[in-house]
Amino acid sequence: MSEKTRGQTLKEELFYKKKSAFEVKTPEELQQAKDYAVGYSAWLDKSKTEREAVEAGIELLEAAGYKPYSVGDPIKAGDRLYLNNRGKSLFAMHVGTEPIENGVRICAAHIDSPRLDLKQHPLFENDGFAYFKTHYYGGIRKYQWITIPLALHGVVTKADGETVKIRIGDEPGDPVLCISDLLPHLAKNQNGRPLGQAFTGEGLNVILGSSPFIEEDGKITPADEKSKLNIMILLNEKYGITESDFISAELSIVPAQNTVDVGLDRWLIGSYGHDDRVCSYPALTALMEAEESVHTNIAVLADKEGIGSVGVSGMQCVLLSDLIDELAKNLGGNPNVVRDRSKCLSADVTAAFDPNYPEVYEKRNSAIVHAGVGLAKYTGSGGKGGTNDASAELVGEVRKIFDDAGVIWQTAELGKVDQGGGGTVAMYIADHNIETVDIGVPVLSMHAPFELISKADLYEAHRAFAAFCR
Repeated sequence: MSEKTRGQTLKEELFYKKKSAFEVKTPEELQQAKDYAVGYSAWLDKSKTEREAVEAGIELLEAAGYKPYSVGDPIKAGDRLYLNNRGKSLFAMHVGTEPIENGVRICAAHIDSPRLDLKQHPLFENDGFAYFKTHYYGGIRKYQWITIPLALHGVVTKADGETVKIRIGDEPGDPVLCISDLLPHLAKNQNGRPLGQAFTGEGLNVILGSSPFIEEDGKITPADEKSKLNIMILLNEKYGITESDFISAELSIVPAQNTVDVGLDRWLIGSYGHDDRVCSYPALTALMEAEESVHTNIAVLADKEGIGSVGVSGMQCVLLSDLIDELAKNLGGNPNVVRDRSKCLSADVTAAFDPNYPEVYEKRNSAIVHAGVGLAKYTGSGGKGGTNDASAELVGEVRKIFDDAGVIWQTAELGKVDQGGGGTVAMYIADHNIETVDIGVPVLSMHAPFELISKADLYEAHRAFAAFCR
């Protein structure tokens, strides 16, 4: 091969080019990515709701020696602690040995995903079928939830105060639930409607059963709402609940399928809930990997991002700031100084360029599958509405951390400027005077019941968070 010309050499030195993991990783390093994905897939299958993700996260942390913490407990250097926030969000921290006024390093992801929640009076009967009424949560495309196997996950707090867990549809031998659709032979009117209007929120009724209650004499009960009664009896026998207990329940309809490899080469993972548990798991594993760090590191697994990060389990809650106050109080620092010198990776997914729909992406600035974790200076929509827009200095500092650690990373933007947009938790953390930048795994079919991510990008997210915490 002839020597490179000066122009070719300068082009390599001066131009920016995204590279896939397959261009720069050794076979051994690629295998590490596949090995890491095994643990993630197992964790994700346990984590179809935010409550389940908290439980699965605590299981990982306790195995690594982390101890439960409550606001007000004493804290000292070297502590490995976790705070279970009402079962719906999780804070884990490893307290470093350097002065707390150097700031803390935060990786903040979210563990809620789009789904169908049950209404407070969900159970009804219509022409012999028993149904659940649902109220969708987060940004869904309604048609994607029709005619796929569905599961029921959540908790019910009964009138006597006892809380029971419900999980139906994922274990071998379990029945699944479903939302029916029109046959194409009778869908003329439906086909003529715009996609966003062809399916309605009130039409997302989940089939629970279709048989009446049979009395002891073998005859159909003369009672009204025979199928609804049959379903309520089955639920009462298994869980001890009555219809009024749905008032104090958090029950969600989620896809029944678990994680699978996609593609004959097995480099993609297909599953429900990659957004944003695909960043939550690396945030936890990176925290545990960086335990020799002198920094105080915090991993946050927040709730309610899909509906604005509101409530006591969302990122707009002041609990993160309260934890920094507690760290400062226990370790002899000014909490305002700690916040001022802290830095955060807002660990949320980004859109992967999809060759099937190139018209909505600006390819130069889109994340590419297998090209590593995506760094987004800003998110938002239109004229950067609802974004944090990280400073050039912070982006420069983060990219140097990644480059020094050999992390494969790329720039990322959600799509073309006027196509839509979306936000993350970044701006809520920045509101506490904590410098924050978005970084996350590129996702295909984001917010669908079955999303796709790259095993290489997943592993690079873990390596990026670990480098940041180190």
